[in-house]
Amino acid sequence: MNTLGFGLGLRPVHYDAIRQERPRVDWFEAITENYLVPGGAPLRHLESIRRDYPVALHGVSLSIGGTDPLDADYLRDISRLVSRVEPVWVSDHLCWTGVAGHNLHDLLPLPYTEETLRHVAGRVSRVQDVLGRRILLENVSSYVEFTASEMPEWEFLRGVAEAADCELLLDVNNVYVSSVNHGFDPRAYLDALPRHRIRQIHLAGHEHNGNHVVDTHDAPVSAAVWELYRHAVRRFGDVTTMIERDDNIPGLADLVAELDIARAISRQALQAAA
Repeated sequence: MNTLGFGLGLRPVHYDAIRQERPRVDWFEAITENYLVPGGAPLRHLESIRRDYPVALHGVSLSIGGTDPLDADYLRDISRLVSRVEPVWVSDHLCWTGVAGHNLHDLLPLPYTEETLRHVAGRVSRVQDVLGRRILLENVSSYVEFTASEMPEWEFLRGVAEAADCELLLDVNNVYVSSVNHGFDPRAYLDALPRHRIRQIHLAGHEHNGNHVVDTHDAPVSAAVWELYRHAVRRFGDVTTMIERDDNIPGLADLVAELDIARAISRQALQAAA
């Protein structure tokens, strides 16, 4: 599987610095919803950066696990954006984000049942038919569990990927957050996932509150997540990796320096596994 190398989340505060400094970043991940308005300034910035770097699209509103019908207008807008910027891939989250037409603006967990698995896989297949490509689904962080669940999260994630023939965006930070909140072994989670489905890895910061952890994306990657990333590289190999930062966003140079840590850990892990 080809890798893009090491990237960053594309944030407006860095638009000018990216164009002026041409930082040592291999690619950028853009939030899909920020660029759906044709002719808007954000889209012009994205197209400018796209001329110099590969770009992936990462959505937050697909609600692939929801019970409302898939939003045909939203899918049409994504298709139009895909045609315009030609992203390397399109991803979203394995979750639901609203009900009865109301977007709750959160990434909410699913009950891990066979019925839900079939429901999600069917919706993923329809989305892939519309877009004419496979999509990537990301595991979300969670703070509650459903008593109706019939399987662990990693088994559900693997089952959806295989049933829908989609790929996975492995968020290592989310695995760590949920492992603390729900008391499972994060390495066992990674070891249970199919290697050939992992196309991309996310790294991010969180807030540790003693007996629970919150996925905040407002801090550097923690030591515990770096160690889990090391295990992920040993398990999955040279997978495209990026760092997300959505609040307390530092200067671009600081994020590039943090990305260099990911490069070093990946290189060390790959050498140790050779």
